[in-house]
Amino acid sequence: MRLRPCIDIHNGSVKQIVGGSLSDLGVPETNFVSSEGGAFYGELYRELDLPGGHIILLNPAGTPEYEADIETAREALRAYPGGLMIGGGVTAENASRFLDLGASHVIVTSYVFRNGQVDWERLERLVHEVGRERLVLDLSCRRTDQGYCIATDRWQKLTEVYIMPGTLDHLKSFSAEYLIHAVDAEGKRNGIEEPLAKLLGDWGKIPITYAGGVGSFHDLEILRAAGSDRLDVTIGSALSIFGGDMELSEVIYFLGGNP
Repeated sequence: MRLRPCIDIHNGSVKQIVGGSLSDLGVPETNFVSSEGGAFYGELYRELDLPGGHIILLNPAGTPEYEADIETAREALRAYPGGLMIGGGVTAENASRFLDLGASHVIVTSYVFRNGQVDWERLERLVHEVGRERLVLDLSCRRTDQGYCIATDRWQKLTEVYIMPGTLDHLKSFSAEYLIHAVDAEGKRNGIEEPLAKLLGDWGKIPITYAGGVGSFHDLEILRAAGSDRLDVTIGSALSIFGGDMELSEVIYFLGGNP
């Protein structure tokens, strides 16, 4: 299990929010707003040799706030070229722009889902534009009575597609890896979605990064066991660099790295 660092950007600032509170109608619940820009985090992750992290643009595409998010992301990518992925508002038409800025991969959810289903034509168009090896599918999901349902449009809309082995099998030929936020746990620091982690770990055919709910080293132990040590992890609000109690250097050491 590796740590995949994150840079979440909202209104041009690096923030940590409660993921389930994102809404087009109001202000999201915020855990942390950084006084540092994107370059600080890009440089930090580069110095610590933490590749494969992700930048997430949290404002809706086409807004002035989204353009401010991109400028902050540009700073991070300039500081760590090839070391970070980027997602949020990515389409087949603009994906190359993000790769040209220095992203290693683009991360996509909403563009490939329409009317609650996978739009296979759009997905194939994306693969044609950037290649499978540079495309990450974000299959972030919410818990329902029927299972874990993939959520789109900044996690506000539920699709009719559920996280299950068949879904993961069908999509893996289009994607280098998966990024999966457990949206109901995201930003709350009160434990992981253990059944989801077990499902993902049992499947384990391509790299998967799990995010959502990690608030302690005990949670990391649970995630490692539930995911059969096949999942990478993203930690946000619980990290010291985002106002939390878990020291980044200690997390890296715990996961087997050398801070």
